[in-house]
Amino acid sequence: MKLHLAQFAGQNAFTGYGAGYVLVNGERFERSLIVLPDRLITDWTPRTSAELTEADLAFLATLAVDIVLLGTGARLCFPPPGLAQTLPRQGIGLEVMDSQAAARTYNILLAEGRRVAAAVML
Repeated sequence: MKLHLAQFAGQNAFTGYGAGYVLVNGERFERSLIVLPDRLITDWTPRTSAELTEADLAFLATLAVDIVLLGTGARLCFPPPGLAQTLPRQGIGLEVMDSQAAARTYNILLAEGRRVAAAVML
């Protein structure tokens, strides 16, 4: 599916998605990544919620954002409760959803000028 939203001058936005991939600014990604308005982190290693570690979430806490959208692939899959509290304990919101919902929600929050990151597992 292609997403059609206002242009995000100089910012990273999701422009489409499908089974096993997302498009960011028209570029196709088929592995997990973190999307921020001003940069892409394409070497994020977890592919599923089961692979998430404390270190993965601690890294997300260093990104200077107010909210992290955790896209868990084709289906919603919550990380273990103790792990899920890592970001909220530091005052950072964490929303868990499937990766396609994370892409759509990221674009909406980006359009609102929010400091947001989408950590998408594919």
